[in-house]
Amino acid sequence: MKSEAEPDFPNLPSPRERDLPPGRHLLLKEHLMTEIRQSEPEASRAPESAPRRRKVWLRPALVAGAVAAAVAAGVLVASPFGSEPAQAGPPSKETVKMLEDIADAARRSPAPKNVRDDQFVYIKSKVAFSSDEGLDPLHRREIWMSVDGKHTGLLHEPVNDHDNVRMEPELPLVATDTHYRNLQKLPTDPVNMLDWLRRESSGEKSADQQAFTLVGDLSYESLIPPKQAAALYLAASKIPGVELIEDVVDAEGRHGVAIAREDDGVREELIFDEKTKQFLGEREVLTEDKPFGEKGDLLADTAVLERKVVDKAGERP
Repeated sequence: MKSEAEPDFPNLPSPRERDLPPGRHLLLKEHLMTEIRQSEPEASRAPESAPRRRKVWLRPALVAGAVAAAVAAGVLVASPFGSEPAQAGPPSKETVKMLEDIADAARRSPAPKNVRDDQFVYIKSKVAFSSDEGLDPLHRREIWMSVDGKHTGLLHEPVNDHDNVRMEPELPLVATDTHYRNLQKLPTDPVNMLDWLRRESSGEKSADQQAFTLVGDLSYESLIPPKQAAALYLAASKIPGVELIEDVVDAEGRHGVAIAREDDGVREELIFDEKTKQFLGEREVLTEDKPFGEKGDLLADTAVLERKVVDKAGERP
């Protein structure tokens, strides 16, 4: 009988989402479908019904490609969704100070020692993502990501039919891959880090929101070296529209403060422990009524419970 540390590896397709959380880019596909519906002639539309929310496991670049294809086909005629708010100003002094403190804590965090290319970053989290029936029940998610991006990882999330799914390497590697070796190459100063975020983020949201989204992607399911993590949060303090929210609760029920940004009726919240300044988790919240949800609805709710380097995919600390 196999132990819990040695799960079976079924011969299943490798998920294209790889290490990006599904709730992160939920709205892109929904917005695309809304634009398509709005651009169709009245006579060709199906009987009116409430659009259903769906999980999206697509990388931003893939979603952007779908949008580009729709534009080329003459489907999208409305203005681009996720446009930048006209009054998005610089973050407040309180927000900048909190991000400086978060960056300082990240800089002082011990870096893992003697990490080998054939090892894996293990992250255990508690998550709930929006689906057809609304927000999924909170459940455990575990992922093993190759340190160098060249070894087969593993995703364990039975609730979403991802029970020990192999994650084959996607080669060639790209600049936004979140494997540890790639993150070691990122800038260690906030100006160049912000340039990198703007250059490498993609999708159909505003440029500032896409940069902020990438900050969240790197914070959630990756292991960022201390100097790069510090630069990341200092770069976030320079993104217009970023704000500080007091007393936010993550999926584990832990209270913290959130560094947040709102775009097109959705607020992305990165939650940190108020005392230690460690990253706890993230949420996505509707700030206005949408065809796929009401103001106040959660679209994603997560909490990181453990983050370690292990020797093989499937091994638990």
